[in-house]
Amino acid sequence: MRVVFMALVHWPVYNKNRQVIASALTTLDVHDLARLTATYGLAGFYVVTPLEDQHRLARDMVRHWRQGPGGAYNPDRAKAFDRVRLASDLDEMKNSIQSETGCEPLLVSTSAVSRTDSAPLSEITALLNEPRPICLVFGTAWGLADEAVDKCDIMMAPIEGPTDYNHLSVRSAAGIVLDRLLGRR
Repeated sequence: MRVVFMALVHWPVYNKNRQVIASALTTLDVHDLARLTATYGLAGFYVVTPLEDQHRLARDMVRHWRQGPGGAYNPDRAKAFDRVRLASDLDEMKNSIQSETGCEPLLVSTSAVSRTDSAPLSEITALLNEPRPICLVFGTAWGLADEAVDKCDIMMAPIEGPTDYNHLSVRSAAGIVLDRLLGRR
């Protein structure tokens, strides 16, 4: 059985001037990606940031939906938030996945920018048959910094529409990727 995780990386990412930054967590991203995680049967969803105030915000949000009034109001959301995890960096996330699964995960980076070393979707789909767990790594702001990409094993080719415009929200990109990889046909 395939074991797939997803990560939303807030550091290291680029800003529009290509400076490495730590971006702010948005509750809408966490909320919607948690729901995607449950919908597509992922083993977990990691919010990756070194900022303690962002960890507090994420923990408060998870608590609201799992044990608080949000979970009482909407138990389906509580199920989605059961899969949300926090990590300070990619190494901590990778170690957590390895500890949980007993195998070192294969990290698949994503980008809106086409690169010569990007793997087509068919190659990523074939990896789902491998015994190693896979973690799809999405960046915030203006994308994963090179140092984050370098920690990954393979880069997925970008999602491309029929126009030159290519700046999807991370929620839209994650939904498209998960549906293409794991959706029913």
